[in-house]
Amino acid sequence: MAGQLDGKTALVTGAGSGIGRAASLAYAREGARVVVADVNVEGGEETVQQIKEAGGEAVLVHADVSQADDTQAMVAQAVEAFGSLDCAFNNAGISGGTDRHLTADYLEEDWDRVMGINLKGVWLCMKAEIPQMIKQGGGAIVNTASIAGLVGIRGTAAYVAAKHGVAGLTRATALEYASQGIRINAVCPGYIQTPLVQGIFDRVDGYQEEVAARHPLGRLGQPTEIAEAVLWLSSDAASFMTGHNMAVDGGYTAQ
Repeated sequence: MAGQLDGKTALVTGAGSGIGRAASLAYAREGARVVVADVNVEGGEETVQQIKEAGGEAVLVHADVSQADDTQAMVAQAVEAFGSLDCAFNNAGISGGTDRHLTADYLEEDWDRVMGINLKGVWLCMKAEIPQMIKQGGGAIVNTASIAGLVGIRGTAAYVAAKHGVAGLTRATALEYASQGIRINAVCPGYIQTPLVQGIFDRVDGYQEEVAARHPLGRLGQPTEIAEAVLWLSSDAASFMTGHNMAVDGGYTAQ
């Protein structure tokens, strides 16, 4: 049975764990050759191994998305390895800071780091990916925003600002390149059971249960549930979808 992405090349940043790993495996399951990009080489190698064990093709690229040279090299290596770049999932991100702080107390270095990876990183990735997709006559890009890109959350001003930025960047860039066959959307996950989120929960007793209860579905999401949305947005099944920030959040933002 043919996969939805047979013969295509998919690039995933932050692919060494969590949502990025789940999306990489989903892309491979549907026939894509996967470029696994992460600063975490060990995690990236594990993702590549899992793809190969399942019968897929994958290569690892070390990339810091906050650095323009890395993102340009990342795309060049993808094309060198597989000859094209058809789908890109710009997913790499950090939570920001070591603790929750009010805006006036936020450390400047924490602010700059969150913006550099979560917002500038998405822009740098698209800046590298779009010219290659234009050469090929089109492609599909999915960015990771967040429910924090749709609503405010206390104590995480930098993260909220960055993710709202990703949502706006997605809309604006989608308008710019729609006529050239490039579709650009974003997923806005609720709280997902990933190592990144678990690290936040581990700091405060009972916080995980409290956050889960905020979702009308009464639980946290799983990385695979976001991966399936990413896969759909990347596929021809979503051929009339661009400039959209899709909430996959257990009803969090419907309240």
